[in-house]
Amino acid sequence: MSDASLPYQIEDLAPARAARRVKGESRIVQFVLVAISLLFLCLFLFLPLISVFVEAGARGWHAYREAILEPDALAAIRLTLLIAAIAVPFNVIIGLAAAWAIAKFEFRGKSLLISFIDLPFSVSPVISGLVFVLLFGAQGYFGPWLAANDLKIIFAVPGILLATIFVTFPFVARELIPHMQSLGSADEETALTLGASPWRTFFTVTLPNVKWSLFYGVLLCNARAMGEFGAVAVVSGKIRGVTTTMPLHVEILYNEYMGAAAFAVASLLAGLALVTLVLKSVLEWHFADAIAASRRH
Repeated sequence: MSDASLPYQIEDLAPARAARRVKGESRIVQFVLVAISLLFLCLFLFLPLISVFVEAGARGWHAYREAILEPDALAAIRLTLLIAAIAVPFNVIIGLAAAWAIAKFEFRGKSLLISFIDLPFSVSPVISGLVFVLLFGAQGYFGPWLAANDLKIIFAVPGILLATIFVTFPFVARELIPHMQSLGSADEETALTLGASPWRTFFTVTLPNVKWSLFYGVLLCNARAMGEFGAVAVVSGKIRGVTTTMPLHVEILYNEYMGAAAFAVASLLAGLALVTLVLKSVLEWHFADAIAASRRH
């Protein structure tokens, strides 16, 4: 081997060594990032969640059952489910309409509509609750008229429903808007050209194309509706057994030093969230190809 060829061989080996070195460093960085992520999840998610279930069952099954079946707890559970059952379908309908209008059409005030959709993300839930009190409370703008017509919104179920709808409104629309914009309008225009009516086009073309985004939006909306605290605490008045949802009932029990009962109701709320997460994961696993295809469409 000549000395002249040695520099070229060294130069040829240098990129390979550099590539191996970079690859080794990336594995270390990847390991560190994964370790930090797992540590964070353990400390701030898994351990608190496990502690809720451990504390809920600390006094045995009988005490747990009594805490769940207590009349005020049952009233809080029924109210939470009722509010979610009304707020989620309402937000699905309005969110679909808003997303369809924003993604498929150009009109004056479009930017303003998007700003209104994002408004609940920018306003504290407590502030939004206070706004409803200023509007519909006894001393509010519409208070005298409501009192004269024997209508009650604040410190009643309608106020809780309004507050929940407000704070959960963006979830469905915000999940649908970017997906609809990425799809464009070609499929709808083709269907209309072939003679389909606008409603048939929506139900047979638009809705199937965005069903997975809609499903994710419904999951997020439902989880927030059942777990909302700030806005509901302001407008509900925390009337025990009447206007207390599950999060409010947990706070009341905890403030009364009934820790086992508070953790029992909290475990039920956490269980509902876990069921939602498991359902989402199972559907993603079974229909992964369909979800990927819809995202690539």
